Amino acid sequence: MAWQIDAAHSQIGFSVRHMMVSTVRGRFSTVSGTLNIDEANPANSWVEAEADTASISTNDANRDGHLRSADFFDAEKFPKVTFKSTSVAKDGDNYKVTGDLTMHGVTKPVTFTVEYSGVIKDPYGLQRAGFDAQAKINRKDFGLGWGGVLETGGAIVSDEVKIILEFEATLQN
Repeated sequence: MAWQIDAAHSQIGFSVRHMMVSTVRGRFSTVSGTLNIDEANPANSWVEAEADTASISTNDANRDGHLRSADFFDAEKFPKVTFKSTSVAKDGDNYKVTGDLTMHGVTKPVTFTVEYSGVIKDPYGLQRAGFDAQAKINRKDFGLGWGGVLETGGAIVSDEVKIILEFEATLQN
């Protein structure tokens, strides 16, 4: 069954340590994608999703502009972050979804731990499914290498980035 990610009820979020003392959170506000759900045989399930890098938001216009620049995402040259699954497997109550994450022109395998909320029929007659997923990546693996070192030796921006997906999808006829 083909499902469409409902952009109005979905987001791709992230968090990163800043100067080793706080966490900065952000999100991409423009997301889209398609997925297939086979509850009987999860290995037949798949997902393809993308986010517009220019839609990044951390609630600070100056930081957002810097993140869109060539120092980080280079949104003009690399307008999309994409993910295409290569495998889906049941893992206890959750799922492991592995696939190719492409960001800043670099593609690397990433595995998300996915909590599937199931399917409901909404008040408008649409079938809806929900998912929450998390993964960790090293931003430098994707060419996002800007940063400096503090006088105390810690990083201005940590290499580790936590990715948080919150997707709602509707069944397509």
